[in-house]
Amino acid sequence: MTELDKGTTRDLHITRMAHGGEGIAEIDGRVVFVRGAYPGDTVTATITRVKKNFARAETDSVVEAGPFRVEQACPAAAAGAGCCDFGDLDPTRELDLKAGILTGQLTRLGRVADLPRIEPIDLLPARGWRTRVRLGVDEQGRAGFRARGSNDIVPVACTQVVDGLLDGLIGDRRFTPGAEVVAVLDSEGQRHVVETRRAPRGRRVERVTDVLEGTGTVTEHADGHTFRFPATAFWQAHTNAPDAYTGVIRRWLADLPDSEADEQIGWDLYGGVGLFIPAIADSLGGTPVIHSVDYSPAAAELAQEGLAPYRVERHNRRVEAAVATLPTPRVVVLDPPRTGAGDEVVTAVAAEAPETVIHIGCDPATFSRDIAAWGAAGYQLIRLAVVNAFPGTHHFEIVAELNPGKQSG
Repeated sequence: MTELDKGTTRDLHITRMAHGGEGIAEIDGRVVFVRGAYPGDTVTATITRVKKNFARAETDSVVEAGPFRVEQACPAAAAGAGCCDFGDLDPTRELDLKAGILTGQLTRLGRVADLPRIEPIDLLPARGWRTRVRLGVDEQGRAGFRARGSNDIVPVACTQVVDGLLDGLIGDRRFTPGAEVVAVLDSEGQRHVVETRRAPRGRRVERVTDVLEGTGTVTEHADGHTFRFPATAFWQAHTNAPDAYTGVIRRWLADLPDSEADEQIGWDLYGGVGLFIPAIADSLGGTPVIHSVDYSPAAAELAQEGLAPYRVERHNRRVEAAVATLPTPRVVVLDPPRTGAGDEVVTAVAAEAPETVIHIGCDPATFSRDIAAWGAAGYQLIRLAVVNAFPGTHHFEIVAELNPGKQSG
């Protein structure tokens, strides 16, 4: 086996794509994960990490571009920001690439031998789709996107963001050094700009320290309903994502068998402000009662006038603590964070034997591990969709329907 040393430079040919936005090359049978490369590329790359069975590298230059590569579309990414790591990927081929990544993860980590057909859902537009953004602020008070792999600020606008959202925020304007700036353009065209404390890595900070523009309470219209909540609360970033997800839920739950029971119980786990509540309730029939669970006070504690026609029980608790206290459901919809639901939650939900589960995931690795847990609990994949909800990035969403003891197809 050829020796690899950290810091050395090699010419590498990329054969396939890995989870996390890295291309895969091989040197004498050793896998090398290459940041900034796509299948078909030949690149010059510097080795950044060497382990016994694999190595990692960063692309320095493209020797020969493969069929997936186009010119970088995002000026912020070109300046070193970590926003659009797929900004130089052909948008027309992005969804196929992501579906292939999901297939690999479900086969390897999810231990799914017979995958159902993957339904592709490509959200448009591919540029100018993000309606909410969280900016870092440097010691000089300049707002911008964080550089890839660091907390340095790149004060350049990103092509993900909808027109007008960043006007006047990046450039000469100054904010509290070390804070974060959250900017949202809501469904009524109102821009809200607030400051928060900087969030620890991997966590959200929801407490607003200062409202700089707008009211700080956004209004969003989705699935025929109106939702109002703080600018820092979770809401899907892509302008067309809320209607896409609720549309899938409604379409898939249309197959739910009729039930003679009057009261129909549904669970909305990690439910946020309640976007999925109408889709679940309308699909159940009878007298639906939806139990919505979310740990976020900004989401779960705010009454939604748009949900007034529905019977909703709110639970401002962690899902793993709440499940054992809820009445037995017919349908469960869960949309966990990037870390996934985990074995504890999946096992607890499966023990209640819901007829149908719709599981939404935003990370193919943790989603696949959750699918393995569902399989161990007796649930099998019935339907599967890949949603390109974050165009220009390696991120995507997955929606799965699972039923107890049925074969996929």
